[in-house]
Amino acid sequence: MTEAEAQQRGGYAEDVSAERLAEIGLRFEVDGEIATITLDRPDRRNAQTFATWSALARIGESLPEQVRVVVVKGEGPSFSAGIDLRMFTPEGVPGQGSFSSAVNVGDAEFEQRIRQAQAGFLWLRRPEIVSVAAVHGHAIGAGFQLALACDLRIVADDVAFCMKEPALGLVPDLTGTKPLVELVGLAKAIDICLTARTVHADEAMRIGLAEKVVAGGDLAQAVRDKVAELLSTNRDAAAATKRLLQGARSRTLEEQSVAEGLEQAARLKALFP
Repeated sequence: MTEAEAQQRGGYAEDVSAERLAEIGLRFEVDGEIATITLDRPDRRNAQTFATWSALARIGESLPEQVRVVVVKGEGPSFSAGIDLRMFTPEGVPGQGSFSSAVNVGDAEFEQRIRQAQAGFLWLRRPEIVSVAAVHGHAIGAGFQLALACDLRIVADDVAFCMKEPALGLVPDLTGTKPLVELVGLAKAIDICLTARTVHADEAMRIGLAEKVVAGGDLAQAVRDKVAELLSTNRDAAAATKRLLQGARSRTLEEQSVAEGLEQAARLKALFP
């Protein structure tokens, strides 16, 4: 894909080199079994663009096989304040276009762009990894949905979740609606989304959005402790268990029992060949 084609398609470039990620406002680091993705546009409170979502998708596609835990965090005072508001202007984000230019394409092309953006979030649920969002400050709109895309959310006591899209005339379309309903229930999800209100740390913990709330200065250590706990279990057993848990809601008890048996049979054969 040429640079011109990438810009025409909304910034979905192929390059995920460290230099290109820095231009987009991301850092990606791998330390053994741990990968860390850092949203790194603190001057814009880590606002997200077409290029952000493309780069996240490419990181997922190229994730080293040894990685078991992926940590997603934000640099500066916020996790992510959501969509870069320049995307609402006619000029858009330099080199990436705007929402107004994005909708002036055919329906099939527009649907493809949505799927490409969603791909940056979907891979964080893969059973072979556990994703942990370290959330502090604002987690608004796309930022909230990125936190929801992760398996676990450890949050600082200054966190402010907000599903802002309906207030902007949009819907949440970055894969956040399903996990939100599963975590807090339909009525609470309707309340959070249709009022676009802020959910602070105490409520987030109470309704199941957060696994743990800590003081801001303790967030990094709390995440390190959780990562160590996650790595203490057998890798293949953890992946099999995550598959079972992910499928549990869509199965009957009998179907889940069968699935458990199949996974256990595979584990026993691996352990006792």
